[in-house]
Amino acid sequence: MISSGRTLYLALTVLLLSWTSLSLVLEHRTPGSPGQTLDFSEYGDHLARRADPSLAGYMGVFFLGADPYLYFYLSNGNDPISFKALNKGSPIAKPTKGTGGVRDPTVIQGGGNEAGKKWYIIGTDLNIGKTTWDASQRTGSKGIFVWESTDLINWVNERLVTVEDSTAGQYLVYWASKFYPTSDSKHTGNPSNIRIRSAYTSDFKTFTAPQTYINKSPTNIIDLTILPLNGSDGKSFLRFMKDETKKTVFVEVSTTGLFGTWTRPGGDSAFIQSGVEGPAAYLDNQVPGKVHLLLDFYGGDGYRPYESTNPASNSGWTASSTTAFPANLRHGSVMPVNQTLYSALKTRWG
Repeated sequence: MISSGRTLYLALTVLLLSWTSLSLVLEHRTPGSPGQTLDFSEYGDHLARRADPSLAGYMGVFFLGADPYLYFYLSNGNDPISFKALNKGSPIAKPTKGTGGVRDPTVIQGGGNEAGKKWYIIGTDLNIGKTTWDASQRTGSKGIFVWESTDLINWVNERLVTVEDSTAGQYLVYWASKFYPTSDSKHTGNPSNIRIRSAYTSDFKTFTAPQTYINKSPTNIIDLTILPLNGSDGKSFLRFMKDETKKTVFVEVSTTGLFGTWTRPGGDSAFIQSGVEGPAAYLDNQVPGKVHLLLDFYGGDGYRPYESTNPASNSGWTASSTTAFPANLRHGSVMPVNQTLYSALKTRWG
C-alpha cells in the first residue's frame, strides 16, 4: 500500500484545456489505434498554426536559482529567443505564505469566459534555502501557489492550495510525486519511484482527487510539460519530461488525446539532451510549425534555448543562438502576448 501523503517534487505545471478538449479528456481514456503514426503530414495543420499576426511577443515567468521568487521577462519584439528582464531585474512578486519561496512558475491565460480577461500563475511551494532536497522530497509541501491577474500587471489573491478537494475541471494540473508505505508515516525509508500525478480544477481553489498520469516504474520521471498542437480535433499533443534516473529530457507524442496512446520517437532510449531538466516548450509566433524548447542545464548556466520544425522527434532539435538570451534563468514558462499586453508590460516595468 502507499500512503495518501505525498510530496510535490521539484516541478508543477498546468495545462489549459478548451471545453472541447476537456470533453475529449474526460471521455477518451482508453489507448488509441495501434496504427498510430508519427508522420504528422496526414494530420493537416496540427503543426501549422501558431503563426499569428495578432501576437507581438512573448512573456516569460521564471525563478532564478537561489531566488525562489517570480521574475518576469519580455521578448525583444517578436524574437522568441531574445528576452530582457522586467522591473530592472527585481522580482515582480515574493510569496508571503508557505515556505516563502516559489519555483517552477507557469503562466497561462484563462479559458472559457475568462479568455483574454484573466491569467494565472501557478508554482511549487518550495524554498530550498530553508530545507534540503532530501527533506523537501520526503516531507515537503503538498500545496501549490496561485496568483491571478486581469491585466498581467497586477497579480492578486495569492493563495496556497492543497490539491485534494473535488470539483469539475477546466485546467489539468500535474506534478511529480513519490510515495511511501503506509507504515512509514514519517517518510524515513525507501520511497517508490517518482511518477507524474494530475488533478483538474476550474478555479485553482478546489481540485479533483489526484490520479497517477505517468508511471514508468522503476524510472523516476519529473518536470513534465505538455504542448497542445494546433488542429481542429484537439487530440494532438507533445509532452516533454525528464528521466531523473538517466538525467535526460525526451519527448513523447500523442494523436489520440491526453489520455490516449503516447509514443516516444526513436524508442525508449531516445532523448533530446542529457544533463538538463525543466523543459519549457512554446510555439513560434511567426514561423508555422516551429517549436522552441528551453532546457535547464542545472549544473551550469540554467536555461538554454533549442528549436525544431520537427518537434515530434527526439533527434530533430538544434541549439538556438544564446546571444540575446538571458543567463541563469531556471524553471519557468513562456506565453505569447498580443500588442496590447506587450505594450502594457513594457510600459509598467520597463
